[in-house]
Amino acid sequence: LFAGNPGFPTTAGVWGPTNPSGNGCNLAMVKIDFDFTGVGAEVQSAIGGVPLDTAGCIPLTVQFTDQVKNAQSYIWDFGDGSPQVGPLPAATGYTQSHTYNAVGTYHVMLIAIDPTTCNIRDTSYINIKVGDLIANLDFVPVKVGACTSFQYQFNNLSTAPAARPYTNTSFTWSFGDGSPTVIGGMNPVLHTYPGPGTYTVILTLRDSIYCNFPIADTLQLTISDNVKAAFITPSTGCVPYTASFDNESIGGLSYEWFFGDGGTSSASDPTHTYTAPGTYNVILVARDPNTCNVTDTARATITVYSIPVSDFTYSPLTPDINTPHTFTNLASADAIRFKWDFGDGDTLITTSRAPIQHQYNKTGTFTACLIAFNVAGCSDTLCHDITTTVIPLVDVPNAFTPQSGDVNSIAMVRGFGITKMRFIIWNRWGQKVFETANRSEGWNGRFKGQLQPMDVYAYTLDVEFFDGTKTTKKGDITLIR
Repeated sequence: LFAGNPGFPTTAGVWGPTNPSGNGCNLAMVKIDFDFTGVGAEVQSAIGGVPLDTAGCIPLTVQFTDQVKNAQSYIWDFGDGSPQVGPLPAATGYTQSHTYNAVGTYHVMLIAIDPTTCNIRDTSYINIKVGDLIANLDFVPVKVGACTSFQYQFNNLSTAPAARPYTNTSFTWSFGDGSPTVIGGMNPVLHTYPGPGTYTVILTLRDSIYCNFPIADTLQLTISDNVKAAFITPSTGCVPYTASFDNESIGGLSYEWFFGDGGTSSASDPTHTYTAPGTYNVILVARDPNTCNVTDTARATITVYSIPVSDFTYSPLTPDINTPHTFTNLASADAIRFKWDFGDGDTLITTSRAPIQHQYNKTGTFTACLIAFNVAGCSDTLCHDITTTVIPLVDVPNAFTPQSGDVNSIAMVRGFGITKMRFIIWNRWGQKVFETANRSEGWNGRFKGQLQPMDVYAYTLDVEFFDGTKTTKKGDITLIR
């Protein structure tokens, strides 16, 4: 900075806003930062979410998007005489939707604005062509020759506006067997397939004069010398059961379904809803006059079950202190599998109908549920709210018999309301022989796989209960052999 000019201009963040020299030194350094990149714009159009170039049929809705997205605001001009839109904030203005309702070519303009840059504005353009010449595609295959022949004649049934009929190069044919595509018009096209199978035949519009170019019509063509009916469907369900039928017939131009309950269908892959339990015989008749046998029949059986009914009782109805609840299964006889959810994180899956006991670990109200399943896997659920009263308690046995095979064969912490614990057992030489933080796990009297000698072992126990209280116990356990 110049000592003789203390008012030399500076900006925030400079190294020296004032002249630090005490001897009248005159020196200044200036940095000028130019942003040559500036704001940019690049508009892209899309119809139905698919990026397109310029074309479509009226009414045509186009989604415009700025691909650069580094502006602070945007102005849009859609080129059809409608008012300009904007300036719009960047958060929403970078993309806009607009509908064209008249035939024409429209010059769309996007202006991206950022006053903090050198160029301030950037403009991007795109042309949208809107037409009303709509092509409608359709074709039908016809088998040619003997029933063992695999040659087909494809008749083009497509229609066009009277103002612009199709030409001999308006379409391409793809026959789905790896053969080259064929360019054609409205004249029939012959094609011979190499053998039986299912082929995807595609008739594609290649004439861009039509506003819905390049649409295509697709047909799955199954050919065979003999038609063979076949289908798959799940064999079981529960009312109301909507069965889906997957037609795997070889050959077949038409189908007739009989669902066994009076219902019928002519669809290729139908669905049918059974509203009553029972066993139903399903029949599919596949027909193809181009084959040697013309018709074939396939059959299957579907068994529809009633939904099982879940039910249970519990006791005690009024909570007793630190008392387990007994749950009695009363589900319907057709239920063969059960899932108990006690509402406290514990569950049990079983096929037994015997009563179940469950000890809740804290005071509260829990939603206990029984889910009953039948042979078809269909289920019904019933829930009851269970109220519990738990008073925190803990104790450790003073002796156990690891070889007895009964309840006394494990040295385990017993108590109510325990949420966290640390249980450690030492032998007389101070060696740790067991440790657990799981209240459902105890010591079986073994250390490193070896049963320990009959002796007195010391333990420590640290416990935290559901209500936040804590306690510590120390004592001896006698191992009896």
